[in-house]
Amino acid sequence: MLETLRNAFRIKDIRSRIIFTFFMLVIIRIGSQLPIPGVDSQVFAQWFAQTAEGMGFFDAITGGSFQRMSLFALNITPYITSSIIMQLLTIAIPKLEEMQRDGEEGRKKIAEITRYLTVALALIESIAMTIGFKRGGYLDHNSGVGCVLDIIMVIFALTAGSAVLMWIGERITEKGVGNGISIVLTVNIISRIPNDLGTLYQQFIAGKKLPKAILAAVIIIAIIVAMVLFVVYLQGGERRIPVQYSKKIQGRKQVGGQSTHIPLKVNTSGVIPVIFAQSLLQTPVIIAGLLKKGDGTGIGSKILRGMSQSNWCNPEEPIYSIGLVVYIILIIAFAYFYTSITFNPLEIANNMKKAGGFIPGIRPGKPTSDYLNRILNYIVFIGAVALAFIAFVPIFFNGVFGADVSFGGTSIIIIVGVVIETLKQIESQMRVRYYKGFLND
Repeated sequence: MLETLRNAFRIKDIRSRIIFTFFMLVIIRIGSQLPIPGVDSQVFAQWFAQTAEGMGFFDAITGGSFQRMSLFALNITPYITSSIIMQLLTIAIPKLEEMQRDGEEGRKKIAEITRYLTVALALIESIAMTIGFKRGGYLDHNSGVGCVLDIIMVIFALTAGSAVLMWIGERITEKGVGNGISIVLTVNIISRIPNDLGTLYQQFIAGKKLPKAILAAVIIIAIIVAMVLFVVYLQGGERRIPVQYSKKIQGRKQVGGQSTHIPLKVNTSGVIPVIFAQSLLQTPVIIAGLLKKGDGTGIGSKILRGMSQSNWCNPEEPIYSIGLVVYIILIIAFAYFYTSITFNPLEIANNMKKAGGFIPGIRPGKPTSDYLNRILNYIVFIGAVALAFIAFVPIFFNGVFGADVSFGGTSIIIIVGVVIETLKQIESQMRVRYYKGFLND
């Protein structure tokens, strides 16, 4: 990794891209500290500390912006949501599917629609959040015209902040290194790591006798390292399906006869199933917290407490861990769902048949599709269980040992995946420039 970065800085173009990316990230962190006028940030921070214990991951992906209610409080979550919606609609709507197949021009049109949808979703979320803030008493106490102006200002500030982050992410993709949106998400998560490490230090190391402090530090480091290694192994794991292409005679030349493979990743859906499951369970909890509901003793309040991660794996109240079981089932279900809409075995089998390719021992066409589907189901299950395990580990330690940190298994998956992908892009850019220099010589 260090060797790759050292070599990259020797190439002027890549060095400029890395420096541009760095300055964009600095702007993001500055914006994460700018408070929104009209919001009583101290009152909001107190509510967050008391009510939103299960929102650690949401606070992590916003880089603490939501807790401080800063300009980038919405972060790029509207963009992520709109991208997922567009991905689903591309499969459901033939017109969008044609756009995607049109090449560069079609993808530009889909990207433009995604931007408009992002702003619309950001506006809807901003309106809903601002109404919740007002009802909860988190806005500065004004009345009449002043109150209306405060509400409008908060709505537009939140929407504009999300739109600016989307723009920065796209500029990083265009003029920087790596996928800009993923890098924005990653830098926000990394920014919370020092606070989480400080929390772990205060909880398990500070004030303890030296042997206990050393043992606690070793256990914490071992768990983090083991999780990182496991995620690296999971992200790199794949099943390679061998493919053989038939030999053809074109004119006087013989073409084809090549051997290749179809790489089926173990974690085919990435971190999306975890984000889906968390969003589905945490959204009602967040809304209830903003409306100051869910503190009663009724069945509705108990269901809300069961949906909150802060109550899972609590030895004193094991009944609420039913929510954890539901969470794991949702992760596995969403892993299958997302894989089914992004990977089409029948289309791949038909494309292979048209190109004269076949899997050794498997007949072309539907038998190939059935074979790919069967292998994919096994792989998805293994990846989904591994993903659920990674998500479970920090929840277990938070519940049993009270390690209240936002940095968890999901965060590690995002960081490791983005770092590996960014380094691969840097290496590929270096390789392209090396070949260009070789050809010019």
